[in-house]
Amino acid sequence: MKIFPAIDLIGGQAVRLTKGDYDRVKIYDPDPVKRALFFAKEGAKNLHLVDLDGARTGEMPNASLIAKICKESGMFVEVGGGIRSKERIEGYLNAGVGRCILGTAAIEDPVFAEEMIRQYGDRVTIGIDTKGGKIATRGWMEDSGLNGIEFCERMQKAGLSSVIWTDIEKDGMLSGCNMSLYEALCSRLSLQIIASGGVTGKEEILALKKAGCGGAILGKALYEGVITLKEALAAGGED
Repeated sequence: MKIFPAIDLIGGQAVRLTKGDYDRVKIYDPDPVKRALFFAKEGAKNLHLVDLDGARTGEMPNASLIAKICKESGMFVEVGGGIRSKERIEGYLNAGVGRCILGTAAIEDPVFAEEMIRQYGDRVTIGIDTKGGKIATRGWMEDSGLNGIEFCERMQKAGLSSVIWTDIEKDGMLSGCNMSLYEALCSRLSLQIIASGGVTGKEEILALKKAGCGGAILGKALYEGVITLKEALAAGGED
């Protein structure tokens, strides 16, 4: 199972939010490039990057920083936040991004998402961020009212191969992930499920792997020292 250490960007700094609340932000590193290089040195092959400024505004204020991280880290980098057009997808892919994550754009314009999936294949994925099973959009600030599983079933038909699923209620809480949710997703969807939100310890990683998840994203647990990246990689099978 792939392990993705996470870097969330606000104002060019590496931060973490609690339950997606922009008023509950903590700065962990003023130099995200340095943080990415540290993750690579520790053995990470994959990196999850989110432009939280972009997610909220729809702009791309951290695009040059993201390109620098891709170039200098040498990791497979997936990026989300504010990617709402074909031009932005192409810009990121040309800058070295391995996979673009569609969030709000996919939910608000499913036809666009289907077209991008057909054109770019597994270089495009969808981020499903849910509260109570319903998808949240625009930096988790709005409730779309859509059912996440039903939406993914539609995207499967267009050729979607993976989905990054975040349980917002668990995100940043260091209380463990919603294991029953990921077990249900793995049994119902024919997609590579990447778990996000509250993944805290190696036992959880082992359980997610057993459930059939293809990956797990770790953020606050790494930054707070609850688990080391090397421990996470070993549990996921990437040691």
